[in-house]
Amino acid sequence: MTATGTFGLSTEARNLQWLLGNLVEEVPGVRSVAVVSSDGLMLLSSDPEEQQAAATAATEPPRPEGPRGSSADLATIVSGIGSLTVGAARLMDGGGVKQTMVAMEEGSVFVMSISDGSLLGVHATPDCDMSVVAYHMALFVGRAGHVLTPEVRSELRKSMATPTEGTR
Repeated sequence: MTATGTFGLSTEARNLQWLLGNLVEEVPGVRSVAVVSSDGLMLLSSDPEEQQAAATAATEPPRPEGPRGSSADLATIVSGIGSLTVGAARLMDGGGVKQTMVAMEEGSVFVMSISDGSLLGVHATPDCDMSVVAYHMALFVGRAGHVLTPEVRSELRKSMATPTEGTR
């Protein structure tokens, strides 16, 4: 996890981190995952490639990355896709947007709405099983939607804003 860890977090926030970690670990082909609030701020992220890089940092030089790596990039993309699709749905009188998927040559991006207006975004490999990714995302949304209260969102925002020990 790229949040500050579980120390000092409420049970609900730790449960959301655990659910996100399970999504990454259990679904083959998932590169990174981000939960973004309705106002575009990253609440949770998990980046297995960054975790692998940290494990091999002693033997390999660090790769260049942004302030928080690819999770921050994914959060920005998820927020933008979410805004675009909500606007398109309004123009088309299509109702609420449930899910968006962008297939590319080198991967896919999935965006799914969470009940409070937040978004779950997943960046996956090109050979992932899209139906398995979408199924596990729906499970996450179903389990996380009722837990993502204003208090927990605020707590997660603060934990993402605080750098972890040893990262700066």
